[in-house]
Amino acid sequence: MGPVFGDLLPIAVGVAISPLPVIAIILMLITPRARSNGIAFLVGWAGAIAIVTIVGGVVLGAADTAAGSSATTWSSLLRVALGILLLILAARDWRQRPRHGETAELPAWMSALDRTTPARSLGMAALLGGVNPKNLLLNIAAATTIAAAGLTTAENAVVVAIYVVIASVSIAAPLGVYLAMGARAQQVLGGWKEWLTQHNQAVMAAVFLVLGAVVLGEGVAGLL
Repeated sequence: MGPVFGDLLPIAVGVAISPLPVIAIILMLITPRARSNGIAFLVGWAGAIAIVTIVGGVVLGAADTAAGSSATTWSSLLRVALGILLLILAARDWRQRPRHGETAELPAWMSALDRTTPARSLGMAALLGGVNPKNLLLNIAAATTIAAAGLTTAENAVVVAIYVVIASVSIAAPLGVYLAMGARAQQVLGGWKEWLTQHNQAVMAAVFLVLGAVVLGEGVAGLL
């Protein structure tokens, strides 16, 4: 399983580096229902990543079986396509980053987070963790890697669990700070929020660039 972990680590880190979801949980942690909303958000995030990765792995594994001897070529072509898409997203986010002296603005939907409920937090996290374009691409890339490894069911379960844990670290961290520090956490989390808000686009451009290059390189290497 070692080589699989090596291939999945940068993808999992790429999922974890998600400024807007981190900002979202930070905003939830300064609401009256901070604890329940924060826990629900973490559960929704991790659960969605796990579901998309597992379903993607099953589907891609079945496709590999049907493809027979051409399975490696098929998986490599998919990696090439995903890598190109990630590089396109990198270029888009870099162009959209705030220029010097400009102030970044949060999406309008975040203004309603002070009135959210645990159920809404769970659903929002599921969408951000599993369905938003960036994470969807990365989770599919992870599923492709897992499906191509030919692991047993038990090994797949371990690999997916570790992948989900790493991909959820950035969401668990603000919640951990809040649970450990209580009201004193607001200053720390507020500083995180301000930095992430201003540098969201640049951070995501860097993430997409690195992961796009990694996934594209793996695909090209597989074809060669």
